[in-house]
Amino acid sequence: MAAPIIFYRNLYDTYYKLGLSVEGIDPNAEFTINKLQDLHPELPFKSHPYRPNYFSFLFVKDANGRYTTDELEFETVPRTIYFTNPGHQKSFEWFRMEDVYLVTFTEQYLKENVHQDIFQEFPFLLAETVHPKVLEPETFAEFEQLYLQIYKEYHQHSSYKKKIIANLFVVLLLKIKEYFWQDYNPISEGNRSSQIVKSFKKDLEAHYRDLINGKVENVFRAHDYADLQSLHPSYLNNVIKSKTGKPVSAWISEKTIAEAKSLLQHSTSSIKEIAYLLGFGESTHFSNYFKKHTELSPADYRKQFVKV
Repeated sequence: MAAPIIFYRNLYDTYYKLGLSVEGIDPNAEFTINKLQDLHPELPFKSHPYRPNYFSFLFVKDANGRYTTDELEFETVPRTIYFTNPGHQKSFEWFRMEDVYLVTFTEQYLKENVHQDIFQEFPFLLAETVHPKVLEPETFAEFEQLYLQIYKEYHQHSSYKKKIIANLFVVLLLKIKEYFWQDYNPISEGNRSSQIVKSFKKDLEAHYRDLINGKVENVFRAHDYADLQSLHPSYLNNVIKSKTGKPVSAWISEKTIAEAKSLLQHSTSSIKEIAYLLGFGESTHFSNYFKKHTELSPADYRKQFVKV
């Protein structure tokens, strides 16, 4: 019997459960940047397969290894840039490592610190599988300048730290878009299952954007997303679960919580109004749902962002 694939919620969780160093990794961070050579004191190293519940960029200036995502395997060589997004089965090996930086971030980080329509400007973030790029030295140097500046700011204690990092990160995303995806169409590549996954992610994002903007009132369930692709709900769920490790219901729940957090932090809408926007008939139901998933009530979550 094949070994089960394990979900990891963030980088701390990943490295802790892989038996690697977690020194300097915030266990609750929505955004991290780390020198990987500091976290891998002994090489070679090979991970077991797992599914990250976060996005990542890997900037390999000087290292060698191997990376696997779903059924695809790539050699890791100097001046490689990798991108992965949540849900896909992956594993990695390192044979030699001199200079590698890893950036990880969650959808919540993007919505709270970049902007709420992040996936409209950067649709490649929703792509299912993205092939790595090996860049020319002068091109890689442009990215190096950016991620080193982000690393520097990450370790500062400025009151503007979050805003500075967010703005630098937008520049990094724009450079990624410029060099990687000028002609990229995330819906046209891949096999039938891949197209179903990508269409589902696109539909999920578009529907919640319409909800927040008041264009629709009814929250989509699994059968609604299946109808958009003329699929049977069971078939859609089987494809999504097999390709991402999570059923459609889990994607909907996580999206609801991400949007709720964003609205609680950035809007002046009442908790009752937010509950209604997200399809809850009663604010009590919304509060119970939110607390179940975050261990905080909506009111307590909002208080964290109130400036005293």
